[in-house]
Amino acid sequence: MSRSHYCFRLGIASTDSPTRRFPWRLVFASLMLVILLEGAMVSASTSLSYPESPQGNQVDVYHGVEVPDPYRWLEDPQSPESRQWIEAQNQVTFGYLQGLSGRKALYDRLTELWNYERYGTPFKQGDRYFYYKNNGLQNQSVLYTLERLDGEPRILIDPNTLSEDGTIALGGLAISENG
Repeated sequence: MSRSHYCFRLGIASTDSPTRRFPWRLVFASLMLVILLEGAMVSASTSLSYPESPQGNQVDVYHGVEVPDPYRWLEDPQSPESRQWIEAQNQVTFGYLQGLSGRKALYDRLTELWNYERYGTPFKQGDRYFYYKNNGLQNQSVLYTLERLDGEPRILIDPNTLSEDGTIALGGLAISENG
């Protein structure tokens, strides 16, 4: 299998991409191994007790077939019932994760690995140039624009400022033909 075919199958944009060269599978496998080993030790001494997930009596009928949907109430994550359930689940989960001895070292190592500048492929629309850049640890890449290739870039849209926790992302982009 050729290198470019391999990258295409993985959904990687370029054979020269830092993502392609970095052994992400190894990092993920190491992370999972640490969690599993820690989990085995913790579960031998502690049992996790998650709150019960209430079931509703919602039943939908599709083409004459009744299909129960007991967890429909969770489809609205902002409802008071869902928020209460999510918070209770998170309390157990994060309580467990905070107790893992290797958590801090793993966090520090992953931060070190992920903390590097990343640039998206620049593109031109009209008389302007555009590109995405992430300083390393930003949740979302920032869209920059410049009028000339040797010009001073300016921020066009910084999705990290659209919400307090930086979780709002640009889902699409449409730039007018004249830029």
